[in-house]
Amino acid sequence: MANAQCGAGSPDATVSGEGSYTATVGAETVYTGTDYLAAITTALDAITSGQRLSVLASGSIGDGTVSITSGKTFEVCGVMDVGFRTGRGAVEVTDSSDVSIPYLTMTGAPYFGFRFFGVNNLSLGDITLNLSGGLGIRFERDEAPNTNVNMGTITVTGAGSHAVETWNIDGLTIGSVIARDVGECGLLIQETTNAQVGLVDGDNVAAGNGYATLRFANNNGQLPDGSYTTTNIFVDRVISRGGGRGIFCVSMSGAAEIGNIDLADNGNNAILIENCYNLAIRGGVINGGGEVRVSARSEFPNTSGIFVELEVNDNTVRESPCAENIHWGITGNAAIQVC
Repeated sequence: MANAQCGAGSPDATVSGEGSYTATVGAETVYTGTDYLAAITTALDAITSGQRLSVLASGSIGDGTVSITSGKTFEVCGVMDVGFRTGRGAVEVTDSSDVSIPYLTMTGAPYFGFRFFGVNNLSLGDITLNLSGGLGIRFERDEAPNTNVNMGTITVTGAGSHAVETWNIDGLTIGSVIARDVGECGLLIQETTNAQVGLVDGDNVAAGNGYATLRFANNNGQLPDGSYTTTNIFVDRVISRGGGRGIFCVSMSGAAEIGNIDLADNGNNAILIENCYNLAIRGGVINGGGEVRVSARSEFPNTSGIFVELEVNDNTVRESPCAENIHWGITGNAAIQVC
């Protein structure tokens, strides 16, 4: 069992078995056979909005996709192994509302573990992705936007790309994202507003590239009127060890506040703030790693409205070019080169 609470109570439908699977909806058996994906999809298709399918069995869906429609609760209490399907998710929710995935443990190397767009009132609970490649959770860039997305604890190991990547969400709540040995970002938030994140914890994330344990990019936090003046992206705590960058705010993102950070030995910038507006980092410690840098590219408006209070040791804090309206409160033994 991935979690003792998964499958608790009286699910409306179950998939059970080992090697041979039985899908049951109410008192009726709707599938018996060796195809794990067929057992799941048959049961999902047989339940209606407001009902729950508990997959008690472990198995492989191959390069298939499990698609969940409005109002349904889908949980996997065993382990779902998945394959690679170009451009698609192993689990997908699209143009749907009120879908809940309280528990799911996944293995394999998918294109996307989860793929979402056009969702409203989506709830993800305890999601564990022990991957050998691919991208964990993806909200699509060029599809319908999303509202009111809630995630509990998302744990991702071994993704080749990002652990969690969001686009186009208004109203995002995340308990924690825990990323281990992930190729690109731990949490990458883009074109998202009104977000509340508890913890982002990365170890060996984005090694050898410009990504970060936590990255705000592509107008993240920018309000519909084009402004960044109202802080609407809140992150309680960021922990990062090794890998590439720790925290990266870039490409006209901002309107964000990070409560506390604990960064050490990042292989790239511990923090890079570049063309970012109204960003506050309220406290924490950086030990070693790449420099803390505020910078700007000329094609975007200059970095502005930055507030940083940190203890920085065995590192350098550098502002170049000079930002507008910046507050530095740096303690520790770091070399400081600011305007």
